Amino acid sequence: MEKCPFCDVDQGEVYLKNELAFVRHDKFPVSTGHLLVIPYRHISNYFDLTSEERHACWDLLDIATKELESLYSPDGFNVGLNVNEAAGQTVWHAHIHLIPRYKGDVENPRGGVRGVIPQNKSY
Repeated sequence: MEKCPFCDVDQGEVYLKNELAFVRHDKFPVSTGHLLVIPYRHISNYFDLTSEERHACWDLLDIATKELESLYSPDGFNVGLNVNEAAGQTVWHAHIHLIPRYKGDVENPRGGVRGVIPQNKSY
């Protein structure tokens, strides 16, 4: 079985935490400040988290957003998660991406997360 990169996280990499989840920087960021919100319990599907785990993750997401606004002054955010291979999941431990966005970081940001299926991004 492949070693889980989120179960054996170095505590020095933990940016924020609570009882059920933690936040760390993405090791392959798509923008400055890209963070991951990760439940401690190893489970691959976000929708299998308990209500308490989901709330713990979103509480940290709110705090992390304020931190990123203070540090980097982004112009917006994308928040997303990938569930299962068809949706692009590559790490089999549930996690939420918090991606700061900056004016001009892409030519046309219209449609945001709809861009996961490029031909359906514009409407």
